[in-house]
Amino acid sequence: MIRSDIKELFPILEQEVNGHELVYLDSAATSQKPLSVIQTIDDYYSRYNSNVHRGVHTLGTIATDAYENAREKVRKFINAHSIEEVVFTRGTTTSINTVAVSYGRANLRPGDEIVISMMEHHSNIIPWQQTAKATGATLKYIPLQEDGTISLDEVKKVITPNTKIVSVMHVSNVLGVINPVKEIAKIAHENGAIMVVDGAQSAPHIKVDVQDLDCDFFAFSAHKMCGPTGVGVLYGKKKYLEEMEPVEFGGEMIDFVGLQESTWKELPWKFEAGTPIIAGAIGLGAAIDFLNEIGLENIEAHEHKLAAYALEKLGAIEGLTIYGPKNPQARAGVITFNLEDVHPHDVATVLDSEGIAIRAGHHCAQPLMKWLNVSSTARASFYLYNTEKDIDRLAEGLVKTKEYFSNGF
Repeated sequence: MIRSDIKELFPILEQEVNGHELVYLDSAATSQKPLSVIQTIDDYYSRYNSNVHRGVHTLGTIATDAYENAREKVRKFINAHSIEEVVFTRGTTTSINTVAVSYGRANLRPGDEIVISMMEHHSNIIPWQQTAKATGATLKYIPLQEDGTISLDEVKKVITPNTKIVSVMHVSNVLGVINPVKEIAKIAHENGAIMVVDGAQSAPHIKVDVQDLDCDFFAFSAHKMCGPTGVGVLYGKKKYLEEMEPVEFGGEMIDFVGLQESTWKELPWKFEAGTPIIAGAIGLGAAIDFLNEIGLENIEAHEHKLAAYALEKLGAIEGLTIYGPKNPQARAGVITFNLEDVHPHDVATVLDSEGIAIRAGHHCAQPLMKWLNVSSTARASFYLYNTEKDIDRLAEGLVKTKEYFSNGF
């Protein structure tokens, strides 16, 4: 059960936009931040701002302890085996690129296969396109069913003994589909491939256990889960991270530097060159504390309830097309739609005039837009601070939008 005063914990949600109480429905792009996270970041800069792992002075010790304590919070949050498997990065994009460059380019040869799905975010497409070009490997796609879901029968057809890497998003940022990544990982491993999971849209919303999923890599970002921008995580099984070379070089990640050769620090620090994202990591730790207090199970149940309500409420609007599965239990709190004869950007503009923030565009998923046979869509995405009242406001705004354009505007 989500506490009734949850919105009061997010200062930004108290404001009015264009003369209306703000309804924020764009959490799939970035979530809002609770006061506890904001205060934690402020506390770092106000009280103990210092670099980490370098100084022996008091501020440096406090900062280092807070930074590494955040890593341990991440480890517990996703149930990684050890902190050696938790690498701080700039976000999901950097994490996936690290795997594609460091693991992919070292292990792929002509004739090998990389398998992803048709619904992937560009951050889980382009790195693999570039790796395929660099290595001569072939990039293959898992097709989608009519409702946008993935069939395991299709997965078994696409993944072959030549497949070396499978990379699939856990939850679609467009369709809201929750993919069976645990089962896909099993099929990948049976064929000798590794499994990479884009967890950008799952880590904030559902309980993630990387050991249970048996994925080899898992990537996610802080800013979508009540944390700050500019920081994320790459989880990797220790055996793979130990084999991989860093993709950035410089201070902090070294053990010994000679004139011609250098050696690297142990895991996970060999992947964290330069001054790390200290405030961001500490802020992520505070966000994890906040989410744990609310309970991921409560957040997931709340969003399923909102998705069911939104599917019913928006589905009653004539001329509105909703994409993705109709079963709210099969999807996260994302509703992507189009209003007949109204461009998504116009929909978003009119809604903004009513104080309602949604997303419009291709959502960094152009191949999926092509599969849907549209150039762009509108998207409302929910989080723990949203309510059925917000969805009522959205429905009312869409009816107004429809009336506005039907009158010749």
